[in-house]
Amino acid sequence: MFSLYGLSGQNFRGTLEQLTALPGVSRLQHARGIALEGEEPAPSFVTRLEGNTSGGHAGDDGAIESYRATVNLEQERDPLSLAYQVMTREVFTLQLDLLATAAWRALLGQGLRQAPVLDANRNVIGLVTERDLLTTFNLERKQTRTPLAHHVRDVMISPVVCADPQTDIRRIARVMLELDLPCIPVVNESRALLGLVSRGDILRAVIADPPLSLWV
Repeated sequence: MFSLYGLSGQNFRGTLEQLTALPGVSRLQHARGIALEGEEPAPSFVTRLEGNTSGGHAGDDGAIESYRATVNLEQERDPLSLAYQVMTREVFTLQLDLLATAAWRALLGQGLRQAPVLDANRNVIGLVTERDLLTTFNLERKQTRTPLAHHVRDVMISPVVCADPQTDIRRIARVMLELDLPCIPVVNESRALLGLVSRGDILRAVIADPPLSLWV
């Protein structure tokens, strides 16, 4: 389940299909769609292993059995499939009235490329990205007059798409791709920030914590 949170509070709550149909959420890019559960074809090398009953090279049987033993061992573990299982829990955040230049320095100091924006009640109201800050600074340099002092509220993405902790990772990945977002904040029913799922979090889970239940 996804939500939209901005300065006026919650603007939307619903499914992925309802989210992408909203007229205000239209930064869609043509990306390869992620197939529905059960529709993904098996990787070609798995198909070859299972279908290769004759004509193999010497030693193939042992390699195949080792592969199958590894797969069976991984399947005994609980698979990762939900936002709370892969999200970063300690999240660096920014305040609404912080100067954009200060926000830029803060992101650099933390080695980050994005950060959620919280209001005085610690509720999520936006998202600041490195790209948006750089765009703002470039536009300022092209002006002939002295640029205005922009604040986080002037450059942040708001309303921002957030996910419930039980949201399927495949759906979060699809939102990131289609809306060109670097991350999705994870919030509870009270709008409190629980964590952040970035592209890096999903990639790290794929590398370090198999089996990631995205393709089964």
